[in-house]
Amino acid sequence: MASSLIFFGALFAIMYFLMIRPQQKRQKEMQKMLESLQVNDKVITSSGIYGRVVSIKPDKDIVVIEIDDTNKVRVDFQRSAIVNILNITKTEG
Repeated sequence: MASSLIFFGALFAIMYFLMIRPQQKRQKEMQKMLESLQVNDKVITSSGIYGRVVSIKPDKDIVVIEIDDTNKVRVDFQRSAIVNILNITKTEG
């Protein structure tokens, strides 16, 4: 009886360190990234759309993204739809 209890305890510990803890870490990193979102950040959405943040409506948790600079096409997205902030640096030369 005691050996099976130790086995299940060890199994739970392995599951925790291999599955639950990494997921919690990714979720905290994603939340931190969404909180640091600012106007003029280049972003990619969960649907694969690239654009630039034009405005943020914190009361509705909506981000307005401009997806076409020439025609000024702007689309509203939920903040949670942003999956990455792109760090694009321009080099002159």
